[in-house]
Amino acid sequence: MRSLLNPDSPAMRLLTRIGFSMFLNALWFLCCLPVVTIGASTTALYSVMQKIVRDEEDRLTRSFFRAFRDNFRQATVIWLILAAFGAFLGLDAYILLHLRFANAFWTVLTAVLAVLAAFYVVELLYVFPLLARFENTTPVLMRNAIITGFHFLIVTVFVAAVHFAMGYLIIFVYTPLMFLGEGLCALISAWLMNGIFLQLEAKSRAQAGIESPEDRGDDWSLPEEDETEVQNLEEAQSEAEVQPETEAQPGTEAQEVRSEAEASERPGV
Repeated sequence: MRSLLNPDSPAMRLLTRIGFSMFLNALWFLCCLPVVTIGASTTALYSVMQKIVRDEEDRLTRSFFRAFRDNFRQATVIWLILAAFGAFLGLDAYILLHLRFANAFWTVLTAVLAVLAAFYVVELLYVFPLLARFENTTPVLMRNAIITGFHFLIVTVFVAAVHFAMGYLIIFVYTPLMFLGEGLCALISAWLMNGIFLQLEAKSRAQAGIESPEDRGDDWSLPEEDETEVQNLEEAQSEAEVQPETEAQPGTEAQEVRSEAEASERPGV
């Protein structure tokens, strides 16, 4: 029982993170009320959740609003683009649903719409977590969201299932789950995506020619040529320090002869 109540125990860490998700879900919901700020609010939510997953959480409120402020402009542009495209897909789906025809043309249009909807869902799932973790231009971020989502398709399926399951539970099963809502979904998604982002960070470092200490095996030793130069320099410095001590100073021999004469004149004890 005592180990269960230990703040560092797995159970208490899990309960703490669920509490964090509830608090951040409330912040996310409040900041989404203007609608235009949904992108910035979602980016801030994922920014803090990713820190929680990496055990780097600081003050939650300050971290949330700092990320909200730093990513507001770019996240808002991305959100407006996605909102417009989502409205376009919704309108097309409404038209196709109410103008159902049993012919090949309607089937092709439905298939195209389904493919576009799949791309749209992947974009929604990844673009804001990527924006919270990486700095890049808006076109590159939106392209990378699609590439990453389909490259890691299994993770994408799990992340999508988490969001759809939470939506279903809130609407049809237990409405108070809305207090967890997107906060819990973001926490689980950040945990699932953490491995992907670590791979992307390692790849970006490799492309930039920057190696992490882990990639170098924590080997901070110098190359052999540099070590030889350092050794030669140290030997030269030691010789320079020893040389003044070995040189005879003027009058040293006379002082030694005088001291011996004085010693011979002293009476024995």
